Amino acid sequence: MQFIDLSTQQQRIRDRIERRISKVLDHGHYIMGPEVFELEERLADFVGVRHCISCSSGTDALLIALMALDIGPGDEVITVPYTWISTAEVIALLRARPVFVDIEPDTFNMDPDRLEGAVTSRTKAIIPVSIYGQCADMTRINAIAARYSIPVIEDGAQSFGATHNGKRSCTLSAIGCTSFFPSKPLGCYGDGGAIFSNDDEISEKMRQIRNHGQKVKHQHPMVGINGRMDTLQAAILLEKLAIFPEECLLRREAGERYNELLQGIRDIQTPIIRDGNESVYAQYTILSEERDALSKALREQGIPSVAYYAVPLHLQGTFSDLGYQKGDYPVTEKTASQCLSLPMHPYLCAEAQEAVAKGLAGNSGN
Repeated sequence: MQFIDLSTQQQRIRDRIERRISKVLDHGHYIMGPEVFELEERLADFVGVRHCISCSSGTDALLIALMALDIGPGDEVITVPYTWISTAEVIALLRARPVFVDIEPDTFNMDPDRLEGAVTSRTKAIIPVSIYGQCADMTRINAIAARYSIPVIEDGAQSFGATHNGKRSCTLSAIGCTSFFPSKPLGCYGDGGAIFSNDDEISEKMRQIRNHGQKVKHQHPMVGINGRMDTLQAAILLEKLAIFPEECLLRREAGERYNELLQGIRDIQTPIIRDGNESVYAQYTILSEERDALSKALREQGIPSVAYYAVPLHLQGTFSDLGYQKGDYPVTEKTASQCLSLPMHPYLCAEAQEAVAKGLAGNSGN
């Protein structure tokens, strides 16, 4: 059994992908070719914003967004400790300070009840992470941020295609960022990412930063990075985007099927999707005090599973100078010690999910 099945999707659209790649090989514009701009238009239409800036990765998407907001030394940026390193890494790269807020025990997203207590006069941005495919409570987070005139950047690396109160992920705040890493709900065949905004001025600034700070050829009014998306990756994403809405539905169906199959299995907490949210189930993640034993039992049956973010960011060595200690973020630490992600992708069949459920039930004490 595959944890994430990319081959079935590829078989479905391989001829279309190959035609797209062939066109790129024919015209030879491998950097900032026409497919890049076509993709940006289609992504902006899909999300429902004026501006999409494609870029080289989800990490660079966050970095460019922070640079556009002039984040630098002495500034603080609030985020969560239960996420991939990129979210806080980009803050540290700009010599700003990551300030962590604990997560909710059921959604694993930023707890809005704890957010306001982390705001100081040095807070220059807030980065909620929409983890595992479900958007954070952006309505409450935005309301708190607005009281202090703090911009919000949604880290939607895992939630692209999800919705919150009828609005798509990446259009829920001043700036939305996502990743097209191959395992993401919408993934390319390498690294890639995108930034979304309705702000004309910020968007133009982000476009310049993406291309070495260049406004016109040979003119660099600001420091930027080499953050451009390869044309080949844009070509691949165009064909994947064409079937993406259907795949989002298939992911939700698979997630709901898991919920039914795992209902009643003792000592397992299944994902909670909040009212007003539609998850894209980038991962289907359960909690169990017997996480390691369950993972081992599944592995023995040929079923893969992954314990993501087993070491929270506040306990990572790279952030040791910030002074955080074990016990500072108890919900995050408990989640990190109990989380287990199960096989999840649009083409996951019912029989495979039944085998996963059987494997879990047989080793959960039921």
